[in-house]
Amino acid sequence: MHAVATTPVAHPRPVLDKPLMHYGSRVLDRLAPGAEPSRHELLEVRPLTPHFGAVLGGVDLTRPIGEALAEELRRALAEWKVVFFRGQHGFTAEHQLALSAVWGPPEPNPFFPRTGTAGVSRLAKDAKAAGNKNIWHSDHSFMVNPALGSVLRAVEVPAAGGDTMWADMAAAYDNLPADLKERIDGLTAVHDWLPSWGALMNEEQQAAFRLQWPQVEHPVVVRHPRTGRRTLYVNEPFTTRIVGLSAEENRELLDLLVLQARIPEYQVRFHWEPDSIAVWDNIATQHYAINDYFPQRRVMERIAIAGVPLS
Repeated sequence: MHAVATTPVAHPRPVLDKPLMHYGSRVLDRLAPGAEPSRHELLEVRPLTPHFGAVLGGVDLTRPIGEALAEELRRALAEWKVVFFRGQHGFTAEHQLALSAVWGPPEPNPFFPRTGTAGVSRLAKDAKAAGNKNIWHSDHSFMVNPALGSVLRAVEVPAAGGDTMWADMAAAYDNLPADLKERIDGLTAVHDWLPSWGALMNEEQQAAFRLQWPQVEHPVVVRHPRTGRRTLYVNEPFTTRIVGLSAEENRELLDLLVLQARIPEYQVRFHWEPDSIAVWDNIATQHYAINDYFPQRRVMERIAIAGVPLS
């Protein structure tokens, strides 16, 4: 009997064989090239991942923040991009304002409900008001000067669930293929509040808000205003299109870029407990409030830190 010659069968490409697929390690640098790790004398730093997110201990944020501590806090946030504090008993809105002042003045969100303390927004969710922030986003990117950062404190937390996740968008940029980096270099994108916040308004309300908050443009890749690190700066709810591209090119490219925040290696997840606080760099990260606790009650208070022009 003679062997029958066979031709290799060309199997179809798997459905999930997309650009997001990746095997092996990724480039996960905590610092910009040439930067040195910070040394801390007043803070205890407990990393949550090797490159992104850390719990800071050894500090009572209800006490006055001197300049030495403020400088260590600034260095820690620049290095880890999101930092957390636990067990801050007695921490009030006034303490929260003092903490946010380490980085800059508060910047109110025009769409958030206010509290009795200027600059502080309250986000209360329960059986009557379900959470709706469960989308990867960067705060205030629809503003000319987007928020530099945010300070969020847990007022009331559910018995289970209600975590928040952050994504390192510098790592997202670092791991883009070289040809994609070249393609997006120098491009700008339009950011707009209308597709998200505007969906909750009638036409008259939309028109009134549009007078104060027109569409804005930001670079697709920004240089961080404090570290100089290149960071991917597009997000799903607020980035509506990339300037100069056709509708088809926009959809293909924006889909690919906004999906980068969903890669687990770029992420850190924080479980809220009473008296917990998070401070994040809003230019270097995106975040996602996990809506898995309905109908339990979850109350948070947030301060956004005023931003600067992006380039």
